[in-house]
Amino acid sequence: MSIIELGEIEKCLQTKSFSRKGKKLPQFITAGSVCLGAVAAGAVLGWTGNISEELKDGKLNDIKIDDFELKWIGSCATLGAMVVCFPSGIICEKLGRKLPLLLLTILFIGGWLFIIFSNSVGMIYIGRFITGMATGAFLVLSPLYMSEIAEKELRGALVTIGMLISLGILLSFIISYVVSLKLYTIITAALPLLFAITFLFQPETPMYDMKQGREAEARTTLIRLRGSSYDVNSELEEIKAAIAQNEQNQISFVDSIKKRSTKKAAVISFSLMFFQQAGGINAVIFYSSYILKSSGAEINPKIATVIIGIVQVIATLISSLVVDKLGRRTLWIGSNLVMAIGLITLGIFITLSDRSLVLPQTLTNLNFIPLLSISLYVLAFNFGCGPIPWTMSAELFPPEIKGIAIAAASIINWFAAFLITNFYFDVKKATGGDVTFYIFSMFCIIGTVFVFFVVPETKGKSLYEIQRELNEEKKLLEKD
Repeated sequence: MSIIELGEIEKCLQTKSFSRKGKKLPQFITAGSVCLGAVAAGAVLGWTGNISEELKDGKLNDIKIDDFELKWIGSCATLGAMVVCFPSGIICEKLGRKLPLLLLTILFIGGWLFIIFSNSVGMIYIGRFITGMATGAFLVLSPLYMSEIAEKELRGALVTIGMLISLGILLSFIISYVVSLKLYTIITAALPLLFAITFLFQPETPMYDMKQGREAEARTTLIRLRGSSYDVNSELEEIKAAIAQNEQNQISFVDSIKKRSTKKAAVISFSLMFFQQAGGINAVIFYSSYILKSSGAEINPKIATVIIGIVQVIATLISSLVVDKLGRRTLWIGSNLVMAIGLITLGIFITLSDRSLVLPQTLTNLNFIPLLSISLYVLAFNFGCGPIPWTMSAELFPPEIKGIAIAAASIINWFAAFLITNFYFDVKKATGGDVTFYIFSMFCIIGTVFVFFVVPETKGKSLYEIQRELNEEKKLLEKD
């Protein structure tokens, strides 16, 4: 620990009046560095979104791709993300939150190198699988990191910013529009380096430091993130109380998952992850240009895809400003209802087009509907359905199993994403493009009903308060 840091601690201890409101800028700077990792992860998810036709034409190292191979190129990333979730949860308990995030740079770059130097479809599969592993691990570790770094009043906003996956998706759409496929892939491969350089200077979380008995380091981190006039001692006491309660209970993993509060957290988190993907978001993102082209609308799919990416980023940024004001439940319910409207509208347009129910001139006049529908859908997704499952997973689970539990929730998420992205073409072929989107909209509506009746509000509550309330609810139910 440096002399400067010790001086800051002493200054904090000698301050006579303390504030319970910390400085926001240092916390947003930390979230910004994590956001660069989210950009790298988003580029993995968005890589196929605007290049479907180029891949089919063999513009990546003269490797020709058909529809069957295209769906596996898209879905291999979700498989990679799925298999790494549990190892990520275990590693973050052993090595902390920061070091594993930094190590992901190796996975990101290694996977991209397989794609850049690919001479067969198999190498592209491997590259997508590895970059998917890095993306999946990032989505396990980053919300955990940000939830333990942030003040409770800023937690929702900072987790949302730290997971600005949509910015990486937009960047991939834009780059793929203006440069060749090979150069586009090389540029996306460089993105993880930017994350590693900036995140290297960020601290470990106070929660993890305290769990390891490093109170001085935790205090230094809180002063750095909240300011020297912040009431560091109160937050440290909260962290100590949460850890002490966990140690006092001395419950094993098996015993923890038997608690009613843990079971409820699991049901909520797993269900939110499933409904997030069942609404079809990754099919829309992975195959944006393909969907727009096959919808029958006479619109440049590449330009339209970039517009969708811009809408996605704007929605995510706005969401970060309102998630701690409107609450998780309100955003989720509103988000899913609007998503359903967008999907149904798109489905209706495809019904009119594919089933020749209206005159061609009428369809020409309605050409704006597919882009408008998908933009509305993506806008709504990023307001609630996108960030909230990850935020609430980091909030609901008890400390003793949080890492592993978030990993399990992530597996549900990525397995659902794999099913959606891999079988999208098959379902479309079997039922029609319109019915596919009607099915997605049905899951959005079911998810809305589930949240309305089952999911509690966590806005403005500390992680300790959330666990205490879940445990109190358990006792009340037992008395009844």
